[in-house]
Amino acid sequence: MAAEVGDVAPDFNLPSTDQGDVSLSSFRGEKSVVLSFHVFDFTAG
Repeated sequence: MAAEVGDVAPDFNLPSTDQGDVSLSSFRGEKSVVLSFHVFDFTAG
């Protein structure tokens, strides 16, 4: 299923450098979040 502009992103957790794990939902209603995907960054492909 493809995401459309304006869709709410599914929740996920990532490790933080200073807070343990951080979830995307912890920012909902508090801050803006930008997700940036860089295909082939730091690879030879």
